[in-house]
Amino acid sequence: MGHLVPQYGGIIGVKFKNPSNKMLSFILSFASGLMMAIVCFDLIPEALGIASFETVIIGIIFGIITMVICDMIVQNKISAKKNKYGKNSLLKTGIAVGVGLALHNLPEGLSIRCWI
Repeated sequence: MGHLVPQYGGIIGVKFKNPSNKMLSFILSFASGLMMAIVCFDLIPEALGIASFETVIIGIIFGIITMVICDMIVQNKISAKKNKYGKNSLLKTGIAVGVGLALHNLPEGLSIRCWI
């Protein structure tokens, strides 16, 4: 039943109606540090226990290349609409994170379906 505990991270977004760029930067920095810790101390060691070192490295490189391509696409879309959004790096970061989450959820959903 432990995996059914609700996640309360979205409460931060609801509590702050108009957060400053400094606050948004802090939240994004905290979240990225937390994700890096999970990757380094949980996901990579687990992946090394399941697959070979080469397979894990290929997966990491594939993920990095995918996010670089997503970042380039988002940058091109935002620079095409520069007069509407101005220079808003937080918008770019938010869109890139959203695309990354969407790409992440597709194979995760497929793997969960395989277990059911």
